[in-house]
Formats: sequence, C-alpha cells, structure tokens
Amino acid sequence: MTVLVTGAAGFIGSAVSLRLLARGDTVIGIDNHNDYYDPALKEARLARQLGHPNYTHLRIDLADRSGMAELFRTHQPRRVVNLAAQAGVRYAMENPLAYIDSNLVGFAHILEGCRHNGVEHLVYASSSSVYGANTALPFSVHDNVDHPLSLYAATKKANELMAHSYSHLYGLPTTGLRFFTVYGPWDRPDMALQKFAWAIVKGEVVKLFNHGKHRRDFTYIDDIVEGVIRVLDRPAPPNPDWSGEQPDAGTSRAPWRVYNIGNNRPVDLMAYVGALEKALGRTAEKAFLPLQPGDVPDTWANVDDLVEQFDYQPATPVEQGVANFARWFSDFHRLA
Repeated sequence: MTVLVTGAAGFIGSAVSLRLLARGDTVIGIDNHNDYYDPALKEARLARQLGHPNYTHLRIDLADRSGMAELFRTHQPRRVVNLAAQAGVRYAMENPLAYIDSNLVGFAHILEGCRHNGVEHLVYASSSSVYGANTALPFSVHDNVDHPLSLYAATKKANELMAHSYSHLYGLPTTGLRFFTVYGPWDRPDMALQKFAWAIVKGEVVKLFNHGKHRRDFTYIDDIVEGVIRVLDRPAPPNPDWSGEQPDAGTSRAPWRVYNIGNNRPVDLMAYVGALEKALGRTAEKAFLPLQPGDVPDTWANVDDLVEQFDYQPATPVEQGVANFARWFSDFHRLA
C-alpha cells in the first residue's frame, strides 16, 4: 500500500521508511530539512532510501497548508505515519513558536489531509513527556496526563486531543504512540547518547543531570519500528465499553487509541553511560548537575496494552543497543 511518512529524513522516520520499503510498500516521504541540527545527518539518512524504486521524497514543511493539501490530493496515501515534529524538551524554552508551527499547525494539516482523502489509519508520534508531573510508575495510558512540564509535552498532549476530535467527528481511525527515550544508530546529535559519546571521545566532561540519578525506559530504534509497523497495520477500533461516567484516558467510543511504546525495563542513567564507556573503550569524566527545567526524574512505560493487543515484545538489551550505536558512531564519524 502507499504510506505517507512525515519526518522521513529523521531518526525514527527514516528507519520506519526503510522497513516499509523492505516489505514492499510504496512510501511517500516528506521532511522540511530544517537546521535544528546539522542537515548533513538528515541527508546521510535519506541517502539510504532515495535509490529505492518505491520511494518518493518531497521537501515540504507541515505548516505549508496548500502544499500539504496538494500532497494528499496528488499521492492519495492509504495510511499515514506522522513522525515530523519540532523535537527537544529544552529547546522549547528558547524557541516555543517553532513547536506551535510544526507540532500544532502542522498536525492540523495532517488531520485535514487524512479527513478529506479517505486515509484508513493515522499513526502519530506522541511522547512519554506527556506524563509531566505524574509520579506513579510505571506510566499508564489509562492515567490522566494534564500537567505537562514543557511546551513540547503540551503540544504532544494537544496532538492526542486533536486526533480524538477527528476520530469522533469524522470517523478517522487514529493511534498515538508515546515513545519512551528512543536511541540507536543514526539518532539526533541533540540526544543524550550522541552528546555523551562526543564528550567521551573528545575527553570532555559528560554532564549528568539530576546528579546522575535519572532512570529511563531506553528503547532501541528497531524495537520502536517494530511497534509502529504492527500498530499501523491495524486501524484503531472504538471501545464499545467506554463510559463517560468513568472515562478511560487511553481509549474512546471513537476509533481512537493511545499506547505507550517502550522497553518496559527502566535503566539507571549511570548504567547507560557505563555501557557506552565499555562500547567506546574509554572512561568518561563526569559532572553531576541539578535536574533541568522541563525534565522528569524517571520514566517507565507500562506497555501491557501493546503486548496484549499486538504481541509487542521489545527484544534489545541496552548493552547491545548501545554497542550497536557506538559502532555506527565510530564508523559514521570515521573515528576508528
């Protein structure tokens, strides 16, 4: 089938595109190729799929209303995976309007395109950051998430609400996936693993916030892609047992669902750094700093719904995933 993948030159979008192409789908990939980080990395990711006969790439911004409408009219995708967004919790404090343009205005254009062109299923990236001030672990999609701690998190929560309105009003099946700390080869340079790796190889200080006491549900890229594909293939159903008197935050009478997608095995930040030190064969000099604004101390995904409904079983231990990243990092940057 024809699948539209937004953010197709990004970390997750490129990996999803390659997986769809490998199984025989036609992929229409779009990306605005902005300079939030070095665009050369996007170009390098994109080179892996550009030569495929079933891949078409368009350089377009989600906030371009007429361009997005024309895209849907021309290519008529059956299903859509929306992975384009302005990312980064801390950057939202510096440039909040970038998040409004991409994550809210852009997402509205995705919803309109799906509505007017008979799209069978929209799968979109949400984030573990929506849990915000919640402290009950593991985080569950059935819990209320009305206290975001960053604008990035607020836009992701807003996406879930916007999607619900389209599912309710127009019968559009939509599924939101709350990603938990995705890592692996080809990840972004603003993410912790690349920052740590560069500091280690340059002999610089690795900054560990919350005094190194973070725990994260680190999820390897291949496990994320597996979950995305499984969910994409089964359009979100309504929940006939949903009750307005005791509303379930993860389902609806409309064809709308939200799932956590994580490893379900929280790892101490110090163990994560230790795995990277081992993989790179070097010891990091560490600085222990306070918790940053917008950050949460711990994340842990309850993925019971994804396991029960999709037989989702993340299979990559952190030690293996970090070792895979380290090999890619050394090769890509010619550090060997």
